[in-house]
Amino acid sequence: MDVELNRLIDHTILKPEATEDDVRRVCEEGKRYNFFSVCVNTHFVPLVASELKGTDVKVCSIAGFPLGAMSSSAKAFEAERAVRDGADEIDMVMNIGSLKSGNFKHVAEDIAGVVRACGDSALVKVIIEAALLTDDEKVTACKIVMDAGASFVKTSTGFGPPGANVKDVQIIRSAVGPDFGVKASAGIRTAQFALELIEVGATRIGTSSGVKIMEEWKEMRSE
Repeated sequence: MDVELNRLIDHTILKPEATEDDVRRVCEEGKRYNFFSVCVNTHFVPLVASELKGTDVKVCSIAGFPLGAMSSSAKAFEAERAVRDGADEIDMVMNIGSLKSGNFKHVAEDIAGVVRACGDSALVKVIIEAALLTDDEKVTACKIVMDAGASFVKTSTGFGPPGANVKDVQIIRSAVGPDFGVKASAGIRTAQFALELIEVGATRIGTSSGVKIMEEWKEMRSE
């Protein structure tokens, strides 16, 4: 597959015990491999924005992570603050319980609030935590995400049930059509798996194994 794999990767460090040195290391890796972004918790956005200044690597952060069950105003505030601190993209978590309750209006308003908070300054990806949803619920979630003005559907947080898989990416791609963003995330630790997900429709890969994936990718291309 002829892709610039590095430019499809959000190089991620979201573990709660991450230190400033850990985050700086991930930023250095982001610059070395020219990943699309470095994704961090909101506390680290100013540090990452400073570390990546003057590079092509974008700053990605989160809102309502990892449960999605906090108030909509809290999510919107978190997103707005992250953007003010330098985030270019926000990965928010959908209100999963509201979706499963059939309260689609709240799900849509929750997402739209974060989209408004980001304005023209940052695009929004919505994590639907696909492993917790039925296939029909996944399709419904995708339609709501699109209608609410976000730019991507993302599979998983990595803090819930098993992460990305080929079937879920296929379902999401079918639901959103050919042009909408699809981010596969969680449990992606090999170049082969990343390529399989891209083959079926992922346009972004979220992983903390970006370096390992790129080294494997180089080996694959040299064979």
